Amino acid sequence: MVDAASRQRDVVTLSHHKLSVEEAVAAVTAPCCGAVSLFIGVNRDSFEARRVVRLEYEAYESMAITEMRKVCAAMRHQWPAVEYIAVAHRLGFCGAVEEASVVIAVSSPNRRDSLDAVSYCIDSLKATVLCLDVQEVYDTDEYSWRENKECTWAEKQEKHECGTNVRDSEDAVDTSS
Repeated sequence: MVDAASRQRDVVTLSHHKLSVEEAVAAVTAPCCGAVSLFIGVNRDSFEARRVVRLEYEAYESMAITEMRKVCAAMRHQWPAVEYIAVAHRLGFCGAVEEASVVIAVSSPNRRDSLDAVSYCIDSLKATVLCLDVQEVYDTDEYSWRENKECTWAEKQEKHECGTNVRDSEDAVDTSS
């Protein structure tokens, strides 16, 4: 077990591999916390009456990590009792319906702070963070790039300014705290 003094308080990850809910929970579980709240965003089987068979996520990774860390900082400002935060988002092909594409875990001494912080985190990721494109592939072999209609700043940006290139590299993990 990692001692509390050397433990990373914010774990922010973009991964080309299946996300682990267990790892997120382990990253935030601590003896001082009576609450661990969790959000798991999974791929659904349809969008606008079309059957989805797989998704592909692309991101400008360094920008996405930076923005995800800003959300963590905002959470800490609004809920000072929050101890640990883990945020992971999937990149690349995510073939299985019901597979996790985003996992958020937050711990705090009491449930209200962690529940509110988790809700804030997913809303903020959708509205402000992920310079992320989602391609949906349908059972007809057609595909479309889905616009994030919840993104508050996207209408001000051209798609090419956001960046859509996924590097074929190791998972992007920010280890600074």
